[in-house]
Order: sequence, then structure tokens, then C-alpha cells
Amino acid sequence: MTARRVIDARGSFCPGPLMELIAAMKMAEVGEEIEVLSTDKGSANDIPEWIRKVKHEYLGTEEKAGVWHLLVRKTH
Repeated sequence: MTARRVIDARGSFCPGPLMELIAAMKMAEVGEEIEVLSTDKGSANDIPEWIRKVKHEYLGTEEKAGVWHLLVRKTH
């Protein structure tokens, strides 16, 4: 079973959710999944773009009732 950390960044605006993810990625173990909850629609674009840029794994985004759930995995 893969460890999953949840970052609740609801109510935070750009670049808050991304900055919280960056901090969490620094502390995460390789293979750990991190789910970001965000009400800032920009996160749905910014986070996957950053994850690809730094070569971690983007697992997907789902929007539920105005909250974006972004799932990523640390790969290195």
C-alpha cells in the first residue's frame, strides 16, 4: 500500500497550493503519493505543469463540488 499525504489548501489562492505541495515534496519519501485539495482553479493547471517540469509523476485531477483533487507521486 502506498503512503498518501493530503494537503488541504482549500481557500488558498495561487501560488499557495503549489507552494504547499513543493514543501511537502521536499519532505516526502520516494514513491509517496500526495493529494492536494484546492478551490483555486489555477491549481488544476499549475500543479500538473510543475510536476512534469520537475519530473515527478502526475496521477490525475478530479473536480468534486468546486474542489480540485490533484494526485501526484514523488519519483526521485
